[in-house]
Amino acid sequence: MVTSATAETDTTSPTPADETPEAPAAVGVRGVPDAVRRRLNTLENWLNPYSWLVTMIIVAIAAVLRLVGITHPKSYIFDEVYYPTDAWDMLQHGVEWDEKSNGPAYVVHPPLGKWLIALGEKAYGNNELGWRLPAAIAGTLMILILIRVAYRLFHSIVLAGTAGLLMTLDGFQLVLSRTSLLDIFLGLFILMTFAALVLDRDHYRRRWLNRLEDGFDPATTHSQPRIFPWWLMVAGITFGLACGVKWSALFFAPFFGLLVVVWRIQARRSAGVRRPVVFGLLGDLGYLILSFVLSIIFYLATWTGWFVTNDGYFRHYREANGLSEPPILGALLNLMHYHHEAYNFHSGLTDRHVYQSWPWQWLLLGRPVAFYWNGNGNCGAPSCAAEVLLLGTPLLWWSFLPALAALVWFGIARRDWRAFAIGTGVVAGLLPWFYFAVADGRTMFSFYALPALPFLILAVVYTLGAIMTPPTGTLAGPARTDRQLIGTIVAGVYVILVALCFAYFYPIFVGQLIPYDDWSARMWLGGRWI
Repeated sequence: MVTSATAETDTTSPTPADETPEAPAAVGVRGVPDAVRRRLNTLENWLNPYSWLVTMIIVAIAAVLRLVGITHPKSYIFDEVYYPTDAWDMLQHGVEWDEKSNGPAYVVHPPLGKWLIALGEKAYGNNELGWRLPAAIAGTLMILILIRVAYRLFHSIVLAGTAGLLMTLDGFQLVLSRTSLLDIFLGLFILMTFAALVLDRDHYRRRWLNRLEDGFDPATTHSQPRIFPWWLMVAGITFGLACGVKWSALFFAPFFGLLVVVWRIQARRSAGVRRPVVFGLLGDLGYLILSFVLSIIFYLATWTGWFVTNDGYFRHYREANGLSEPPILGALLNLMHYHHEAYNFHSGLTDRHVYQSWPWQWLLLGRPVAFYWNGNGNCGAPSCAAEVLLLGTPLLWWSFLPALAALVWFGIARRDWRAFAIGTGVVAGLLPWFYFAVADGRTMFSFYALPALPFLILAVVYTLGAIMTPPTGTLAGPARTDRQLIGTIVAGVYVILVALCFAYFYPIFVGQLIPYDDWSARMWLGGRWI
């Protein structure tokens, strides 16, 4: 969506910098051809004050929506009966604890998400504020990161702000940001990993351009420039933390790894390397392995409470069963056994649940999850209702499938790396669940889709950007095209309609007590939403 002439301006041009059509081999600054410079161009003006002003305004709105009234409903709702209590026990014992047996509890999710909840409980006590505040912070941080990612992808303040607004006004993300479950932390770390990979792509391309400016000639040199991928290492760390919240983060590993390799090959091709796949591939794979080693190290670090105490479940499994348990190695073998048993539990979880749903229902809002219900209270009507329903803002979510179709179309037609990157995140977040649904009929819930949500919103924003701009890019002043004007109006009307839809459903996102007839009117799909 940028060309070199507009890389630091507010533009929504759909032409990606590394796919700019061939141009005459004019020699640009410091001896680098202009065509090569355009292809390796990245966003340099990331400190643009206007972009940060828009970011902070939207993040402030998101924070208010997620924090105001966060202690309502009182007591635990839905699966809060598990994670906040586990978190509180971890503060006391270092591991999850079974109060009934006064011994370690057997749990089937890694500890990091519960440790994050425990931070809130440590600060504010074992109450609604304590156990929900970390989720609200994580949900707000997701919006902050999404805006900055969108700005780097599209080089457009308008589109970046649109991405942030759409997530701010999504009931699905709002409910999970106000409830003490694990999925919001998983979504945050996955988005952080993607953001780090985008920064790594920019860093790699920028360093290649610097080397070319210094006189490096890929046509005559058989060794590639030394470019240490610091941001790829950061991605390894955040990915390890994502796995420390839920193992389903592993679904993203092969897809993100493929993105890294493809982006580096594209950069080398843009730089003029004759054999871009072979040239540097071993280095790419080596750095990916190093990044994954960091993931393993930081994942194991999330189990510190289990390692440093003797009370964790299966902590001394080998010793209890007459097997050797050498220092360090024995603990790791015991943890492997724990993981094996937990995996078997997840694989065999096929019990019917009233709010379970299948992946093909998620984007259609076929079966949302009711987190809370109360029919008591005075709302000024004969019958009242208060519900917290995990429901995406319908107008936004029903836009996802058309947006994905447009993403595929524009991605192929324009060979746009951003379309493929966004689509990769969607596929990684949703496709594996289709496999498990078909293969073993595992019990699933719609909130499993949360890590894919940022990519779905980026797909919508990408489509809006394509509608707003002709293939030649944006123009200003008298040269502005009718398509730009009409597209901007369409995008603006769409965002306003999403906002109105969000406002209409807001009472059932936060559990407001309203007349029963008003609640019933919001059940657009009847029994599927009840």
